[in-house]
Amino acid sequence: MSTQNSNLSGLAQFDRTTSIWGPITLGLGFLISLAAALFAAFGTGLGITGQEVWQAFAIVFATFGIIAIVEPISYYPILGRSAMYQAFMIGNIANKLLPAAIIAQTDLKEKPGTRRAELIAGAAIIGAATVHIITLIIFVGILGTWLLGLLPESMITVARLYILAAVFGAVTVQTVVAMKNLRTTIIAAAVAAVVVFGVVEFAPALTNFATAISVVLVIVIAWFARKRTDDTQAEQAPPSVGH
Repeated sequence: MSTQNSNLSGLAQFDRTTSIWGPITLGLGFLISLAAALFAAFGTGLGITGQEVWQAFAIVFATFGIIAIVEPISYYPILGRSAMYQAFMIGNIANKLLPAAIIAQTDLKEKPGTRRAELIAGAAIIGAATVHIITLIIFVGILGTWLLGLLPESMITVARLYILAAVFGAVTVQTVVAMKNLRTTIIAAAVAAVVVFGVVEFAPALTNFATAISVVLVIVIAWFARKRTDDTQAEQAPPSVGH
């Protein structure tokens, strides 16, 4: 009993620390990034006006504003609160941090959504960021130009065409394996196909919103199509120690 109380007390302290330093860290990162952009716009003599800055902001917001809402909702069930702060501070969530978290949770046989899964995701993000920095310095900063010079132009062209699809394909397969939910997988695949090959084809103006539309529709349809017995079992199941 004392061990369980100690675990709960430690998690409560962890949550308090996260709720304080998470927003502060993200806020400081935002201010530093904004300061660098403002200096580049107004401190380098490029002649950029305030009106042009607001116009650029409006264009970007119209394109990516909905994604800024949908992405946190989509990532939260897998990453949890503390890992979300890490992920949005570091960036490259979909193609680096999220796969690392999913793989770590799968290897440790922990289903996303638990407190243990959140801590695993945070540790995986730290590992992914560390490996990324080291490899970035070695293979990009030091050996990047030399390595590209050894590759034929045809191979570089092919890599540019297929590397993004390969990364997201691997992430998709890993997510399906980790979640082990055939119903939701079928719904996600069907909705994505309808949006990409149906909605976007008939309404090209929605191309930039295809991902957001797909995510929202999958969440709604999967919610109404879920097994009601799963909710009953989750309510009746006793909480595990440390979760």
